[in-house]
Amino acid sequence: MVVLHSISLPPGEFGGPAIAALFMNRLAPASHPSFAALAGLRVSAHFVLRRDGALSQFVSCDRRAWHAGQSNWRGRENCNDYAVGVELEGLEGQPFDQRQYPALAELLRGLARRYRLRDVVGHEHVAPGRKGDPGAGFDWARLRADLAWPDVAFAA
Repeated sequence: MVVLHSISLPPGEFGGPAIAALFMNRLAPASHPSFAALAGLRVSAHFVLRRDGALSQFVSCDRRAWHAGQSNWRGRENCNDYAVGVELEGLEGQPFDQRQYPALAELLRGLARRYRLRDVVGHEHVAPGRKGDPGAGFDWARLRADLAWPDVAFAA
């Protein structure tokens, strides 16, 4: 399974080094007022997909990343144990950049060639009420069309 997320650091700002610093546990809490709440936070993601479509990998897909937190999908707890986490640079509920969709589709095709990929879901689907990303701004219909995979593979 793949869990899609959204992230921007600082909130609403794109393209800076803070996302990579967060996932490498090098984010300086004093470098921006919004980072104070992130002090000591240990999170990770397998991939980050920037607004321009550039892809970075932080954790091997054969290892657990800490992206979903307390989560459940189809009655199975702890999605971190069996899901690949993809962070999309963007704001929850806001439109994502059009360049991200073909890059995401290419990544998902590659993952499907290597793993038995059955579901593509949002963080909002595995942690409802606690998380809302990627949110209403993510175009699930576009992703489904780009992939031409059965609708049952998608949560939205």
